[in-house]
Amino acid sequence: MNNRGMTDTVTQVSILDALLASRFDGCLPCRNLLEYGDLGIGTFDRMDGEMVIVDGSIYQVKADGKVYTPDPDNRTPFATVCRFRPDETWTVSEPIDLEAMKTAIDEKASNQNVFCAIRVEGSFSYMKTQTLRMQSKPYPPTVEVVKACAQFEMKDVSGTIVGFRGPPYVKGIGDPGYHLHFLSDDKTQGGHVLACIMDRGTCAIDICSNLFVILPENGAALAGIDLGKDLFKEFEEALSEGK
Repeated sequence: MNNRGMTDTVTQVSILDALLASRFDGCLPCRNLLEYGDLGIGTFDRMDGEMVIVDGSIYQVKADGKVYTPDPDNRTPFATVCRFRPDETWTVSEPIDLEAMKTAIDEKASNQNVFCAIRVEGSFSYMKTQTLRMQSKPYPPTVEVVKACAQFEMKDVSGTIVGFRGPPYVKGIGDPGYHLHFLSDDKTQGGHVLACIMDRGTCAIDICSNLFVILPENGAALAGIDLGKDLFKEFEEALSEGK
């Protein structure tokens, strides 16, 4: 079974708990990822930066703050994509911050128990992002990797935010809540969105009722992970302790 060509379907490579268990080795080539979607987010082999997929092209935002076109054979350990076909689009004509943007999306997509793919295009007076740094074996705990992310601030930048709002029940399999990545129009800046202020632009959402998960090596790469533990909760608690 595969979902190639299917709409209203979120395709995910591996599961979040594997990433939280420091399984950072890539398992699916980027060239194959595009068979499942034209919009998406993720990371790369050894956590080498943030993945942003816009209009069927994959971009890699590395810890030096620059944007690269990855080798098609570069592999991802975790990514989420869809064939983006918006169900609703609206215009933003007054400045809004990230929380106001999420509130507006929640109002338009009130059913929190399905996936919502998101694309926001506009002019941003402020954008703050972070980017994963490439790791070496033996891999450290994921929480340490996230704490060590490179952070960037941008002012007066135009670009596109893409990502997903995951339902609460996917915790451990996927990422519940919002996960958004940014790419500037000139394709020189980007990363995982931490905060922003959008002056004007458009928001579009695609409600996705299906989830398709590709387990790496037919699940063999998950061997040795205690999936009975709540790794997501442990990850959140560790991050909170570090603040």
